[in-house]
Amino acid sequence: MSANGGTRAIVAALLANVGIAVTKFVAFLLTGSSSMLAESIHSVADSGNQGLLLLGGKRAKRAATPEHPFGYGRERYIYAFIVSIVLFSLGGLFALYEAWHKWSDPHGISEWQWVPVTVLVAAILMESFSFRTAIKESNHIRGNQSWVRFIRRAKAPELPVVLLEDFGALVGLVFALFGVTMTLITGNGEWDAAGTAMIGVLLVVIAVVLAIETKSLLLGEGAEPKDLAAIEHAVTDGPEVERIIHMKTLYLGPEELMVAAKIGVPACESAHDLARGINAVEARIRAAVPIARVIYLEPDVYSVAAAESGTGAAADTAVPQAQDVSGEAAGRPGG
Repeated sequence: MSANGGTRAIVAALLANVGIAVTKFVAFLLTGSSSMLAESIHSVADSGNQGLLLLGGKRAKRAATPEHPFGYGRERYIYAFIVSIVLFSLGGLFALYEAWHKWSDPHGISEWQWVPVTVLVAAILMESFSFRTAIKESNHIRGNQSWVRFIRRAKAPELPVVLLEDFGALVGLVFALFGVTMTLITGNGEWDAAGTAMIGVLLVVIAVVLAIETKSLLLGEGAEPKDLAAIEHAVTDGPEVERIIHMKTLYLGPEELMVAAKIGVPACESAHDLARGINAVEARIRAAVPIARVIYLEPDVYSVAAAESGTGAAADTAVPQAQDVSGEAAGRPGG
């Protein structure tokens, strides 16, 4: 659902931004407004970003290869990170440069004065449609989370990116409308430069937020607490496992979770019985959390004393530490 919903939101945003970019460029050519130029570049950057998100989603579907045995799911995070760079440089920094340039040589809007206001109002309406689509698709998977938590914790990057872009676009259009309107009223082009500067600061802030959140996904995030609890319950909800010794999870992509755990198992009469028990545990994990597609379970015999001493899960299964010439364990100082 998240993938399909993300695609619909991206396509809606792409169509809106292409149309908006064209009308803004025409308005800039007619009026020379720096706010209109900054908003034009902003819409072009957003259109390119939506193209990057669609490309990332397509490339992430490639099958695993010997070189990339866990597949390409995390490539979606890479393209989302590139989006933040494009938004920062092409959107934010360009707007700040244009604001400085206009402030150095302020001039009013003397021709086609009705054009920028008309274009900005129309752009707000089109951008609102795109933003509404992103909100509607996000609500399918957001649940009871706040919007801030949803953006920070979502594993599929497309919807948070589109949400932030559309929100930034709407606020930026309001800033542009403010700058243009004040310029038309006062005849002072510094208002236009001020509106452009506000757009630049806004885009830089949004780009930084996107970069921080996407970096966390690139580094690798574990399962959400509710999914982690469901996995733990599934592992121990049967006679095959006495306890979880330790467990780690990692998102290989927005819809693929890896689970690796060392489990304490009771004594078995044969390897066949042990394998049957592990397979049963894996089936319960996948039933509880369907996105847990890659599962590695290492059986061991649990021992409290061995666990507390750090020599292994069980004294009779732990591998002895290597000894150096001084008789101390390797990696420890002698003395």
